[in-house]
Amino acid sequence: MNKLFLVLVSVAVLTVGSSNAAIYKGQRVFVKECVQCHDGGQSFIAGKKIREWKRLMNKKGKGLAELHLENKKAKKSWRYFDSRQYTRKTKHLAQFLIEYAKDSGNVPACN
Repeated sequence: MNKLFLVLVSVAVLTVGSSNAAIYKGQRVFVKECVQCHDGGQSFIAGKKIREWKRLMNKKGKGLAELHLENKKAKKSWRYFDSRQYTRKTKHLAQFLIEYAKDSGNVPACN
């Protein structure tokens, strides 16, 4: 009984740990995909509060994708926001954007 409980707890801890988002991965995504259009990015990230970023990043970033897909000026990014790659990496990007939001008190180093 104790061994079974220990195995179940171990599996649960490993599963939960691997599903967490990583800020540094979100930063990589942001630098690779967003910086070129958003002029360095720091003022862009800090332009929204935590609550706004959370709203945009709900449902695997659907709000942020729609914002870009509806804007003709963002035509360069349409392919990315319509891709599976975007939806797979959304949790990391969301973690990064929320971590460095206007009211978080943190300053990103996107260089």
